[in-house]
Amino acid sequence: MRIISLAVDGIQQASERGLYHWLAAQDAHVICLQDLRAPAYELEQRREYELQGYFSYFFDAPEADSNGVAIYSRDMPKAIMYGFGASNGEDMQGRYLQADFDRVSICSLLAPGAIASTQSQERKDRFYRDLLNHFNKISHKRRDYVFCGNWNIAHRDIDVGEPTHCDETSGFLNHERQCLDQLFTAIGYADAFRLYNKDTDEFSHWPSGEVGEGPGWRTDFQVVSGSLRNRVEYAVLYKAKTFSSHLPVVVDYDMETL
Repeated sequence: MRIISLAVDGIQQASERGLYHWLAAQDAHVICLQDLRAPAYELEQRREYELQGYFSYFFDAPEADSNGVAIYSRDMPKAIMYGFGASNGEDMQGRYLQADFDRVSICSLLAPGAIASTQSQERKDRFYRDLLNHFNKISHKRRDYVFCGNWNIAHRDIDVGEPTHCDETSGFLNHERQCLDQLFTAIGYADAFRLYNKDTDEFSHWPSGEVGEGPGWRTDFQVVSGSLRNRVEYAVLYKAKTFSSHLPVVVDYDMETL
């Protein structure tokens, strides 16, 4: 079963670059998109944002020219969850959309970006404290989880093109990286890409705005619950064609059904 995740930097631009033609040929079971920058009602009404054979779900921000996430699925979910209950309401800014199936839940996630030592960093830190609390709570449920998205944090030195120049930059601050340490150790989730691929120079995002220009970061993950660790068969950052400043994260799982 293939799951694809991509932050699109605006769905209209990505569509014009051929995103939907590419997705239609990928035989993915589930597709998670982030940073749509468009109102949900518009996406639901326009045929160019449909994928034949998929159910589609969108969640926008009050100001629909920013944020926004989507899930396309071949199976109809049993439930859709908008947000996870963050104390500052940041999750309701088009950042968290979850589709629940029989035994697996799949989420499209867009974490806040920030500038270090500003109120935006405080807002991002609070979002992550609440998100980790949420992960901790649901880790006790008898369900499998796949969280796809732009986390706006790079985890380790190999995930940043110039790590020595980034330790004071939001997204690579020590306490942010510790959030992912906690997620992958104490709480027990796993980075699906790293379960399959240990290579350096594997970046998913370029802050310059153009793939390949300047130092790259790997901020786009599919994070899986511990029960899915041994189900990852293949994982790649798709590089042959670009649709935004991010690369698609493509992961194949040894699962027949959700």
